[in-house]
Amino acid sequence: MRELTDRALDTATGHGAAYADIRIVDRRAQQLAVKNGNVQQVGEDTNCGFGIRVLADGAWGFASSGHLAREEVDRVAALAVTIAKASASANTDPVEIGPPEVHIDRYETPVKLDPFAIPLEDKIETLLAADKRARAVNGVAICTGRMRCRREKKTFASTEGSFVEQSIVETGLGLSVVAVAEGEMQRRSYPNSIDMHQETGGYEIVQSWDLPGHATQIAEEAVALLAAPPCPSTVTTLILDGSQLALQVHESCGHPIELDRVYGTEAAFAGTSFLTPDKLGGFRYGSEVVNITADATTPGALGSFGYDDEGVPAQAVDIVRDGIFVGYLTSRETASRLHRTIPKAPERSNGCMRASGWNRVPLIRMTNVSLQPGSWTLDDLIADTDDGIYMITNKSWSIDDKRLNFQFGTELAYEIKGGRLGRMLRNPTYTGMTPEFWGRCDAVCNADHWRVWGTPNCGKGQPMQVARVAHGTAPARFRDVRVGLMS
Repeated sequence: MRELTDRALDTATGHGAAYADIRIVDRRAQQLAVKNGNVQQVGEDTNCGFGIRVLADGAWGFASSGHLAREEVDRVAALAVTIAKASASANTDPVEIGPPEVHIDRYETPVKLDPFAIPLEDKIETLLAADKRARAVNGVAICTGRMRCRREKKTFASTEGSFVEQSIVETGLGLSVVAVAEGEMQRRSYPNSIDMHQETGGYEIVQSWDLPGHATQIAEEAVALLAAPPCPSTVTTLILDGSQLALQVHESCGHPIELDRVYGTEAAFAGTSFLTPDKLGGFRYGSEVVNITADATTPGALGSFGYDDEGVPAQAVDIVRDGIFVGYLTSRETASRLHRTIPKAPERSNGCMRASGWNRVPLIRMTNVSLQPGSWTLDDLIADTDDGIYMITNKSWSIDDKRLNFQFGTELAYEIKGGRLGRMLRNPTYTGMTPEFWGRCDAVCNADHWRVWGTPNCGKGQPMQVARVAHGTAPARFRDVRVGLMS
């Protein structure tokens, strides 16, 4: 790879690039699915290619190819410079990328059991065992089980002197059960919504979640929901379980802190953000118990890696501290731009640039944006709540393009009466505005309840890029929240 990367960088600078980098990506992915006792999918795909990004005359240029050969590297490097120079003719704000990033290193995801070494028969047997147990519950109409694994080998090199090799392994699984009766349909998912949860690591992840061992419970819950009373429409105390809170963090905390959205470069598709630069360091995002970090070094988390796709090391940074907004997700370019207008802001990127593949330009993407644990146990939190609702596992979501107004629905809920869980409730929803909602958070459960939830389907960019991100959460309580259908 070193010969090809050196050739690409030499060609780019020879054609007038002031800066250049190259990413070579070799990916292998496997997908398995069963449905109602039948194997629905056994698929595996591989792809390999490279992308070259350059700065010339103060503008970016990018080109890529799936043909890894010397002559093609020369052609693509020259094309990237041509594109940059063409872009410069319409560019009124020359790009600055801040101080150099020079790293020579190798990173590998810690893996106990190589997921590709596990026989397909063993994986399918696990899925079918969970499927059989779920469908043994009377009232279950559909059961779907899935597994995925992926290994991505990436080589990054830049004209600043970086040369970084990475091998990132992901494994995911999920089970979804649908119950139907008299025109009503209810779904329960495990371990996360939309029948999929992923982490970085090996097949030990599948073993730890034990799909067959939880199949009966989620099937019984799906059936019980058919006869459960609907969630009332009222203003009450709300407790969110960790998996639902993870999506709440994703939508109302992760996306608005992406600095490219703040600067408007994602406005067409992804939207903008209410977190304008004047709010940095002084805006109250939530109550004093709200502490949020972005940490790409979290072990096992789907948003963890060694280096981002600009060659910047993975980092842990504060986003909200004691309820105050203190940090964005940045790239080299946006960090430099922010620092020029707000000198107290870091000039260096916090390592959040990633592309979905070799043929896509890197964008600012969430890493592991997490709500830090508090001091409560879940039992004590429920016991301390006289009247409220406990909502579990996301079912639906909607939020505006500035990430302010939102509505979420969950698969399951329980009423809380006198400090105890009461009746099961179906079709629960809640709504709010981001700063007000987080300002009403008065308790977060402790580290014993905290875990990281993978989100493998975060979309952004034009053309669309789907990123892997994650969110660490523990159940938390929010006061005076509107739940149920709005009148």
